[in-house]
Parts: sequence; C-alpha cells; structure tokens
Amino acid sequence: MFGYVIVNKGDMKFKEFDVYHSYYCGLCQALRKRYGKAGQMSLSYDMTFLAMLLGSLYEPETRTENIKCIAHPFEKHVARSNEFSLYAADMNLLFTYYKCRDDWEDERKMSRLAYGKLLKKAYRRVCCRYGEKARRIDGLMRTISQEERKRNQDVDYMAGLFGEIMGEIMAVRKDEWQDNLRAMGNHLGKFIYLMDAYEDIEEDIRQNRYNPLIKRYENPDFEEEIKTILTMIMANCCKEFEKLPVIDNVEILRNILYSGIWYRYEMVSKKREEKLAGLTNGRQGVKNAGPI
Repeated sequence: MFGYVIVNKGDMKFKEFDVYHSYYCGLCQALRKRYGKAGQMSLSYDMTFLAMLLGSLYEPETRTENIKCIAHPFEKHVARSNEFSLYAADMNLLFTYYKCRDDWEDERKMSRLAYGKLLKKAYRRVCCRYGEKARRIDGLMRTISQEERKRNQDVDYMAGLFGEIMGEIMAVRKDEWQDNLRAMGNHLGKFIYLMDAYEDIEEDIRQNRYNPLIKRYENPDFEEEIKTILTMIMANCCKEFEKLPVIDNVEILRNILYSGIWYRYEMVSKKREEKLAGLTNGRQGVKNAGPI
C-alpha cells in the first residue's frame, strides 16, 4: 500500500519540489541512522508526507545539511530532518515489515520473506519504543489479515480498519490537534486501502486472490461508484487538514492531498478506459467485417 501519497510534480514550483525532496532525503538519513542500509531500503514517499505534515504543524527545530549519498554521489543536496523524521522512519519500518509479512503469506514471495527477516529485529525495536500505539497498530493489522483470509466483502469495514491504523499513526501526540490528525489519518487510510484494491482488482480476480471490491466490480457502474467514494473520502480528509494551523509548506501539502494522491487513480482509470475502448472497437470491427 505504498506509493499513493505523493506529489504532483507538474503542478509544483521548482523551489517547492526542492523543499519536498529535502524532507525525503531527511527521512532517508533517519532510516539509515536508525536501521542501517536494510532500513534505508524501505524508504517511501508516503512517509515523507507524514514527516512534513507533523513538522509543519508542530514546528520543531529542523536541521538542514548538505549531503552526498548513493543515489546522488557526485553532488551535494539538501536534507531536512527533525524529531518527526525519526518518527516517520519508525512508522515506515513498521509498515514495510507488515508488507513483507503479507506478501509472504499471500503470495509466498521469497524475496519478501528474506527482507522481512532482515527487518525483524528493527521491527521489535519499534514495537518496544511505541508500546501501546504499536500494539494497537499490530492488532489492527492482524485483524485485517484475518478478515482478508475470510474474504470479507464489507468494504466499509475493511477500509475502516486501515483508516484506524493511519489515524493512530498520525495522532502522534495527545494534544489539541490529535482529533483532527486522527480523523485526517482515518480518511487517508480508507482512501489508500480502497485505492490499492481498485488498482489490483483485475489481477486479484485472475489470480483468485482476495479483494474487497470483487462483488462491486460486477456492477456496470463500478468505475463511477469507486470514484465517487474516493472523492468523498478525500474531501473529508482535506476538510480535517484545513482545520490545522499549518503555514510552513502548506502549498506542498495541499499539492499532495488535492492532486498528487490522485495520480495513481488517474493512471489506472485511463489504462482501463483505453483497454475497454480497444475491446469495443475490436468487437465492432469483427461485426462490420461481414462474411468472407
């Protein structure tokens, strides 16, 4: 479920993208500092959003440094990091471990089994560091796995479970903003879960894998229904975001929530439209060909 919470680079100013990328590099450095190269391999843009959002809201002391790395070995670039970079690194590690576990259980991917074993010690460290929060997240992840094995087709319930996980992650402190952050995370988690199911639906049907949208896929209005649901979810997510007193990086965060997060949806939707148009044109061509 990685790769959905990203920027729309085409709608950003160069300076804004440089700032965003500096938080990405800061997260990369935090993963290396916490968990070495194995942890650094789990780097994702999704948790860059979390680090930037929490940093922009709480405005902690942020360190800016010019660094070189394996990805950019010939010239230095800016990396920004603060306490929330470390928090995002921990959550990134947690999610990556769960993803490895699920990929092994669902598809028996040996590469994911091996990587999961590399991360197991780090995973335990994260669980110890966050105590009750980590236990709640782990419990919810296990419930999702159990319900998926039962092939539960209650979309609202299944998406809601992942929404609770994201809400738990985003509500980093018990303060005046925790309710807004939790609600925002709840909606964002629902979007991610449904978007992941929407993207994989055809492949899951072919492979006889679980997908909560299988029954809805039979509906001729499936595409319109899913777009409506996703739009409503993100409208609520953005509504909660706008309640937060975020000033720094607010346009970058809006770019992600209002535009970037729709990138994969638009890509998948367009591909399906083109495929359907090709099938329709092919059938029409056979119909018009007439007898030989």
